[in-house]
Amino acid sequence: MKKRILITLSLFTTFALGFAFKSLLSNSNGEQPLKKVTGIGGIFFKCQDPKKVREWYQTNLGLNTNEYGAVFEWRQGADTTKKGFTQWSPFNEKTKYFEPSTKDFMINYRVENLEALVDQLRKDSVTIVDKIEAADYGKFIHIMDIEGNKIELWEPNDIEFEKLGEKIGAKTTK
Repeated sequence: MKKRILITLSLFTTFALGFAFKSLLSNSNGEQPLKKVTGIGGIFFKCQDPKKVREWYQTNLGLNTNEYGAVFEWRQGADTTKKGFTQWSPFNEKTKYFEPSTKDFMINYRVENLEALVDQLRKDSVTIVDKIEAADYGKFIHIMDIEGNKIELWEPNDIEFEKLGEKIGAKTTK
């Protein structure tokens, strides 16, 4: 009898502690905290001759390059049945795409729920460079970090991104 009471009490205590821990992780309105960055969506950098750089990386490091760079294909940790993609792209050194940043690189971060994240970033006084743009393969927006680095946020649609790659005949690097 004592053993049954101890087991019941232990189960109840475990449940209560788990509920309390979940409550601590939740927002005051009971929602889960906003999931922000989920991975690296792309690495973009300036160079003198993007075509030669792509060829060099293809020859020497085995990247499957195309006119935009290379796409790395991987499996998502939360659900390994789903693919994920990371874009690698050299840009001409004279590109204005990284502006207003003066840096020679830009990182693209994969995110979930871009609209909610942008609302939170605005509340936190983060510099938002442009408006959310939607494409078949995801939604994008650019922000600036505290050191003037332009950052691209991407809420991906990996299924459509893969279809786009197939349409242009691009092979992924695995």
